[in-house]
Amino acid sequence: MKIWIVIILLILVDCTSDLLLAQGMKQVGEIFTLQPKKLWQIALRLVKKPIIRWSFLFQASTFLLFLILLSWADVSLVIPLTSLSSVVSVLGAQFLLKEKVTQERWLGTLLICVGVALVSLNSGRK
Repeated sequence: MKIWIVIILLILVDCTSDLLLAQGMKQVGEIFTLQPKKLWQIALRLVKKPIIRWSFLFQASTFLLFLILLSWADVSLVIPLTSLSSVVSVLGAQFLLKEKVTQERWLGTLLICVGVALVSLNSGRK
């Protein structure tokens, strides 16, 4: 049961991070260069934005929760279960960020759910 509680918490924290980062990058705009010096300047600009800093905090929290899960369960269980964050992120993208989510993306999202269901049928806890 504790695994499921932390999985759900990780999914919510991870999705929050994704949505904050996406919103922050929409404010910044497209990055057109791959030159290291320019990318460094962009990175310095990004970390000054509160929404980006919040995203980093949530991402660090996601990593900590992931480490906790790996100490409790096999990676072959943890990875598929945490992939549900993709499903929640797609929902957040459509309803919170007002992105247009195509039928193909919804189908892919459904396939992720089916895969997670198959993996969780025999969770094989330690």
